[in-house]
Amino acid sequence: MKRLATLAAAAALVLVGCDGGGKSPSGDGRQQLTVAALPLTDSAALYLARDRGLFAKEGLDVSVQPVQQSIQALPALLKGQVDVIASANYVTYFQAYEKHTLDLRILAEGVRIAPHMMDVLVSGDSALKSPADLAGKKVAVAVLNNIQSLTLNAILDARGAGRPVYRQILFPQMGPALDRGQVDAVHAVEPFDTAIQGASGARVLLDAGSGPARGLPASGYITTRDFVDKHPKAAAGFRRAVEAASRLAAGDPGAVRTELPKYAKVSAAQAESIHLPAYPATADPAALRRLIRLMRAQGLLKKDVDPAPLLVK
Repeated sequence: MKRLATLAAAAALVLVGCDGGGKSPSGDGRQQLTVAALPLTDSAALYLARDRGLFAKEGLDVSVQPVQQSIQALPALLKGQVDVIASANYVTYFQAYEKHTLDLRILAEGVRIAPHMMDVLVSGDSALKSPADLAGKKVAVAVLNNIQSLTLNAILDARGAGRPVYRQILFPQMGPALDRGQVDAVHAVEPFDTAIQGASGARVLLDAGSGPARGLPASGYITTRDFVDKHPKAAAGFRRAVEAASRLAAGDPGAVRTELPKYAKVSAAQAESIHLPAYPATADPAALRRLIRLMRAQGLLKKDVDPAPLLVK
C-alpha cells in the first residue's frame, strides 16, 4: 500500500485544474460532474452517455478529464476535485478500500473481460513461442499488482506455467519499449493492443482474456462515500445513465466503434477491428466476489471484502 500512496502523491498535480466539479449547477440548472477517465474501451459507456444525452436526461452536465492511469486521479477524488473515476481497475481500489485509503463506492460497473480485449504481445521475431516461455521474462503492465498481472498469473497458474517478472510501463509507451527490447512482452489492453500490433508487427502470444480471466469484472465507475452521501440524486442519475449506455454498447457494438475515435487515439478503420470487452448493464456482487477471491488467492487482499454494500443503488 506504500506503493499506492507514493503513486498517488506523485500524481497529485495531474488534475489540479479540476477545481471542484459536481457541486454547483450549470447555467441550465444541470448538476456539474467531473469524471477522470482513461482512453480505453472501458470508458466507452461514459462517452456514449455524454454524447447521446443520457447524462443530460438525468440532469447532469458531465465533463471528462483524461488520465493515463486511474491512480493518477485518486488524490483529486479524495479532495473532491474529481467526482468519479471511470475505467478504474477494481484491484487497485479494493486494495485502497481495505487499507482505509479510500471509502469506496461503486456507481456502476465498467467492463468485464472478453476474449482478446487484452493480449500478451511479443515482437514478431521473438524467441517466445508459447505462454510457458514467459516464466521469468519481463512483461510490461500499466500498473503493478493490478487486473493485468492478477489475470495473467491466474491463466499461467491454470496452465502450470511459471510467472513472469512485471515492469510498469504506461500503455502509450509499451510499443516503443517492446521495439527497443526493454521488455520481452507487453500486456496491452484495447485500443493499444491493436495499435501496437499494427505499428510494430507484434504478435499475440496469449489471449489475456481467456481461461480464468474471462468474464471477470475488470473496471468500474468509482467514487467516495462522501460524494454519494452529499449528492445522492446525482450519484443515482449517473448510475442510470451509464447503465443505459452500457446496454447500448452491449446491443450495438457499432456505437462503440463509432465513439472510440472521438476520445482514443485510433482511426475509424482501427476501431472496426478492435476486440471489445463485455459491457454489463448492472453491477453484480457475485461477479465481484469472484474477483475478490482471486485477489485473496494471490495475496492482493488480506481479508474478504463484501462488494454488495459498496454498490450504489
